[in-house]
Amino acid sequence: MSGRRIRQQPVWPTLFPWGDGPGMLPWVWRTVDPGPNPRPLLASDVPPWFPTGVEGEPFRFCKAMERLIRAICLGSEEMSYINADTLIFSITQARSNDHYGLQARVTPLRFPGGTLEQTRQGIRYQVQRHQVNRVEKLYLVTFCLPRFLNQSFDEKMITIFHELYHIDNKCNGELRQHTGRCHAHTSSQQNYDAHMAALARFWLATKPDPSLTAFLRLDFWQLQARHGSVLGLFIPRPRLVPVTAHT
Repeated sequence: MSGRRIRQQPVWPTLFPWGDGPGMLPWVWRTVDPGPNPRPLLASDVPPWFPTGVEGEPFRFCKAMERLIRAICLGSEEMSYINADTLIFSITQARSNDHYGLQARVTPLRFPGGTLEQTRQGIRYQVQRHQVNRVEKLYLVTFCLPRFLNQSFDEKMITIFHELYHIDNKCNGELRQHTGRCHAHTSSQQNYDAHMAALARFWLATKPDPSLTAFLRLDFWQLQARHGSVLGLFIPRPRLVPVTAHT
């Protein structure tokens, strides 16, 4: 008889209940690795007219982004269908300091049609669910740092609207499907982003509270110089879990 061990497949949880009561969320706040710093800065070098919080205290990126996106969903007619309570915000670490590459992404937490389960090759799967204070989350919105923060202000705003517009107009946990050769970006990503730039300009023309976008007026190095570190909530992309493993 062979002494080889049979490796058991892990049983992944189907639900992550977060923050039920005063407790901390189970995922940790991570300090973003800045990589090689091309231009060392002091806090005194950062423009003081862009308020981003108390100098010397870590800058919590996800909290600032959630506050901004809640305001966009309330103030932009085209984004008003989005229920910000169904969004959860995260970061991922950029693998290089290249300007090009992943800036952000929206991950749906439901199958097409907003369903929780789907059968594939005879196996029934469920998308891992997230609840915060018993509120169900339907989309994971992730930003790639420090790359996202090192774009221009206009590029950052386009990226935000770009990702929000991927959310289906029923806001039911699936992504918007467009007509054209590319179901994610219509027939042209260039035209798609031009539309997102227009939406961003329309929202900014409503003169929202400047403190909402102040952190986007600075790049990563400036935020780090002022706050000492930039923190973000790291949440792995959800898995498809066989339902039979939990029955």
